[in-house]
Amino acid sequence: MTTFRDALAAGPLVLDGGMSNELEAQGHDLSGTLWSARLLRDDPGAIAAVHRAYFAAGAHVAITAGYQATYDGFARLGISRAETTALLKRSVSLAREAAEAAEATEASLGETPQKRWVAASVGPYGAMLADGSEYRGDYGLSVAELTRFHRPRLEALAEAAPDVFAVETIPDLREAEAVLTALDGLGIPAWLSYSIRGTTTSAGQPLTEAFALARSCDAVVATGVNCAPAADATAALALVTGVPGVVYPNGGGVWDAATRSWLGAQDEIADLAPAWLRAGASLVGGCCRVGPAEIAELAARLGPSTADH
Repeated sequence: MTTFRDALAAGPLVLDGGMSNELEAQGHDLSGTLWSARLLRDDPGAIAAVHRAYFAAGAHVAITAGYQATYDGFARLGISRAETTALLKRSVSLAREAAEAAEATEASLGETPQKRWVAASVGPYGAMLADGSEYRGDYGLSVAELTRFHRPRLEALAEAAPDVFAVETIPDLREAEAVLTALDGLGIPAWLSYSIRGTTTSAGQPLTEAFALARSCDAVVATGVNCAPAADATAALALVTGVPGVVYPNGGGVWDAATRSWLGAQDEIADLAPAWLRAGASLVGGCCRVGPAEIAELAARLGPSTADH
């Protein structure tokens, strides 16, 4: 049986694009603190539709809608631990069902189905705060406190059997250390990607140290950056050694927190993808402001060699 590690070694694999921007394109209001995670309870069909759209566009990997789904965050809205556990598991099952449907569709057409993979999103502590602190880091919490925050969610997600954890938008080394500790014994591989400023984490630590920490954990199969300016990704990836790189930057522009909107022109991430592959990336996709059209262009640019996974 082919594992995610096997597929990664044969890479590159195409990741999906932003969940939130595609939900907003469907007309959903994501202004609350739970952002797209709210729809895990209120409209799971909308999330499933986004997964299907990205698979149809050529993505090999779906990142679940659990970025802001946490026990603490849901509790603030009166959602019980039992229901939170169910919603976390639903985030994985929605992506899995979309993956299986995409494979079945190809088989029904007489084609050899491409294997699709499910990555359970594990966002940073700052995502729960919904104040942009995942782009600053240093929440005033110890590594032990952050480990206690992350472990229950990871345990619940592991029970749903994703192919890999997408530990994403991590802003500093303390939280990276906490999540890596929390991964221990769960039996699920993970990639660890940072939010960055140039060639440092968002908290200002050198990426060389950040990537070294990631590769020190046996569970980590790739490390790199996400939710960052596309122009910064190439230099950051060049600092990854010892494990494959992962990169899924934003689609360009600047986020205006006051108006909750993107300002400025979009980047053509497909044009940058060849440089990312040369820098060692084996997982390539997009984050905010990247939709199915951009992922389709990216998949086409990466060529037919990606179709065998």
